Amino acid sequence: MRNISVSAFINTLFSLVLALLFTALFFFISWDGERQKRDDINRYKLISNLLLSTAKLKLIEEREKQFYKDFELRPVSVDESKLLLLNSGEVFFESESVYGKMQIFTIAKNKYIYLQRFGYSLMIQDKKSSTARISIIVFVAAIITSLLIFLYIAIMRKLSPLKKLHQQIEEFAQGNLDIKINQRSTDEIGKIAKSFDDAIHYIRSLLESKNLFMRNMMHELKTPITRGRIAIEMVEDGSSKEMLIRAFERMNELIGELAHVERLTTQGFQPQINEANIDNIIDDSISLLLCEKSKLTIDTEHESLETDPKLLSLAIKNLLDNALKYSEDDRASIITNEKSIKVISKGKSLEHSLQYYLEPFTQEEKRNPGFGLGLYIVNNIAHRLNYALNYYHKNGHNIFELRLKP
Repeated sequence: MRNISVSAFINTLFSLVLALLFTALFFFISWDGERQKRDDINRYKLISNLLLSTAKLKLIEEREKQFYKDFELRPVSVDESKLLLLNSGEVFFESESVYGKMQIFTIAKNKYIYLQRFGYSLMIQDKKSSTARISIIVFVAAIITSLLIFLYIAIMRKLSPLKKLHQQIEEFAQGNLDIKINQRSTDEIGKIAKSFDDAIHYIRSLLESKNLFMRNMMHELKTPITRGRIAIEMVEDGSSKEMLIRAFERMNELIGELAHVERLTTQGFQPQINEANIDNIIDDSISLLLCEKSKLTIDTEHESLETDPKLLSLAIKNLLDNALKYSEDDRASIITNEKSIKVISKGKSLEHSLQYYLEPFTQEEKRNPGFGLGLYIVNNIAHRLNYALNYYHKNGHNIFELRLKP
């Protein structure tokens, strides 16, 4: 029930109510028809006994007229009686008493009472409508049904802006930051739409400010770092020079990592998917890492896959970087197949869950080189490529896995 949509819930609810209404109406009409039949028979018995008990079936004219009026009856002429009998109307009910014999005929929708006594006969037509009560019931049911349908349409029209709002929120989630939510109503849905529109404007402003800050910061840092690096070359060789060179190189690496983060976290960024050779991707990763290939054990079981080669190379580069940094024997392994890419290194298990290390600037040990952006970048790349990043520790080895297929 919690997972059902609002529109589906309302449709189900109204369908159930209408089904119950029609079911109740059907059973009530059936029950009322049986009850009406019993009431009619009792009424006909009363009329028959009153008429049959009258000598020779004759009444004073005024009393006869009043009798017919009170019971809503109409006497049928002799010729007409014979005609009706010749038409063989369907016998609805018949009985005999000490007063005589009674038969109830139905011809079309009309009911007739045929009485016999001492050689005399009389036929009268029942003018009382037996369908009036059913008509009233059907009319009331039709009004209730119309009201329910009107209520259903009114509720669905009131909720229709939610569907449009949901579509716009999905567009925003997919990276459309230029979406504009226009909702003129002042009800709760209109207030929600306005609040979300304000939130979009605020988020857009934050992203624009963040992107501007990142670009300006990287640009401003590049210039003094480049000048400083050139100036160091003029310094005499020594431990101080090497330390300064490493410091500037690390700052360049940080700018590069921030550039990757800024690129991956941009909502409009889309990977360039094409067929690529897995060995070439691994070679590109090693080139980016600037490490010795002799430190790696590579085992590839397939040649190519559909992916973004640059993004996947960057992800593997960061996984290899982490593996070598925390490896106990300064070695790492890469094992690939059609379903996954695994980077394995010898070492103790992580102290925290994988989710802890997916946050930016998070490291296992702060004394190790790095900025704590590696797994954060890998996780973003995995998300962009629809891969899954998994981790587990087995037989004294840390295993980071990019799950390519479910």
